[in-house]
Amino acid sequence: MSAVNDTNFNSAVFLLSGIPGWEDVYLWISIPFCLMYVISMVGNSVILFIIKTDPSLHEPMYIFLSMLAITDLALLIATMPTILGIYLFNSREISFDACLAQLFFIHSLSFIESSVLLLMAFDRFVAIRDPLRYASILTPPRIAKIGLVFMLRSVVQIFPLPFLLKRFQYCQANVLSHSYCLHQEVMKMACSDITVNSIYGLFTIVFTVGLDSVFIFLSYVMILKTVLSIASRAERLRALNTCVSHLCAVLVFYTSLISLAVIHRFGNSSSHLLQIFVGYVYMLFPPLINPIVYSVKSKHLRARIIRAFIK
Repeated sequence: MSAVNDTNFNSAVFLLSGIPGWEDVYLWISIPFCLMYVISMVGNSVILFIIKTDPSLHEPMYIFLSMLAITDLALLIATMPTILGIYLFNSREISFDACLAQLFFIHSLSFIESSVLLLMAFDRFVAIRDPLRYASILTPPRIAKIGLVFMLRSVVQIFPLPFLLKRFQYCQANVLSHSYCLHQEVMKMACSDITVNSIYGLFTIVFTVGLDSVFIFLSYVMILKTVLSIASRAERLRALNTCVSHLCAVLVFYTSLISLAVIHRFGNSSSHLLQIFVGYVYMLFPPLINPIVYSVKSKHLRARIIRAFIK
C-alpha cells in the first residue's frame, strides 16, 4: 500500500525508516536492538523489584530512581513495536492514528523523564545540604504529590499536539526519518501552514526541558557550593560521589535530546545517517545506561541485587 498523495488525514499512512541501504542485513541488525531492549527491560525491572521488595530502599533517592525506571520502561514499550517491526518483519507502515498515539506517549514520557531528573537533582541537593532533615523534607506523600504535578504538566503540554496535527491535510510522500513517530517530523509532512505547531512545539521544549535543565544546573551550583564548605576532603568526595550516577543520567538524556532537537530544527543539511543514529541514541541509550550506572555506583542497591541473585 502506498503512503503518498493522501489528502485525507483519517486514512493517511506514514512510512517509518530503518537504516537506508542496509535492508539486506536488517535481520542481523535486529540482534543488537533485541539485546538492548532485553537488557533495558530486565535491568529496569530488576531495579523496580529490588526497591519494592526491600524496605531499607524505601528512601527518597530510590523512590525517584523507581520513577525513572518506570518512565524508561514505558518509553521502551512505546517504541519497541515499530523499531523491532522494521528490522524483524520489514513492517514500515504505521497508520495516522497509531502514529499520533505513539508520538503522544514518546513526547509525554520524555518530558516526564526530564522532570524526574530535575527531582533527583533536588533530592541530591537536600541530601547534601540538610542531611538531618532529608527524610522529613522528602516524605513519600510529598514525593507522590510532586511527581503527580510534574506528570500532569508533561501530559497537559503534549495533549494538544495530536489534535493540532489532525487538522492538517497530508499530501506529501509521508516517509519519516526514524523508526518511530515524532511531532517535529509528522508536522513537516503536512501541506498546510505549520507555524502554530512549530511555535507550540518550541514553547513546550523551552518551558519543560529548558527550565528543567536550568534548574538542574542551579541545583548543582548549590551542591558544589555546599560541598566546598565541607572541611574534610574525604567527606567532600563522598558527597560528590553520590551525584555521579545522576550526572551520568542527565548527560546521556539531555545530550541526546538536545542534539536531536537541534538536528531537526536547524540541521536540514546534516547527514541522514547522523539523524538516525542520534534518534536511536536518544530513544534507547537512557533506558539501557541508567540501570547499569545506578547498579554500579549505588553500593546499597548493588548489594541487594547481588543478594537477590545469589539466593
